[in-house]
Amino acid sequence: MKVRVINRSAFDLPRYESALAAGLDVRANIDEAVTIGPLGRAMVPTGLYVEIPEGYEIQVRPRSGMAAKHGLTVLNSPGTIDADYRGEIKIILANISPDSFVLNPGERIAQLVLARHERAEWEECDELSETERGAGGFGHTGRK
Repeated sequence: MKVRVINRSAFDLPRYESALAAGLDVRANIDEAVTIGPLGRAMVPTGLYVEIPEGYEIQVRPRSGMAAKHGLTVLNSPGTIDADYRGEIKIILANISPDSFVLNPGERIAQLVLARHERAEWEECDELSETERGAGGFGHTGRK
């Protein structure tokens, strides 16, 4: 699947870091290091602008290594970039650790996953079909 992209960053285009990776690693397009304090957040530019095909979205997801080692995550994970958005992709990073994190220019900060999606057409009704689970919610099927 080809996706049109304008790269105004100082870095190469995002790429898959392994043969079977689902996400493309995206880099921080910043001129100097940025410190994200404990429980802080930052809107990090990437320098990338995309034209996503109709029927697709790009999902923005955290990098597991950054989360596990540094407590750095994507705040609205997964974030969605809609097919009609043409602005710069920016990543909302949050530091959920007790320590400050120094983000350096060009550091890989998130993954972008191209995903197909459907559009719902609501059909209003007065009742829903029965299931074994029914209205059981949060934690209903897990450990007690």
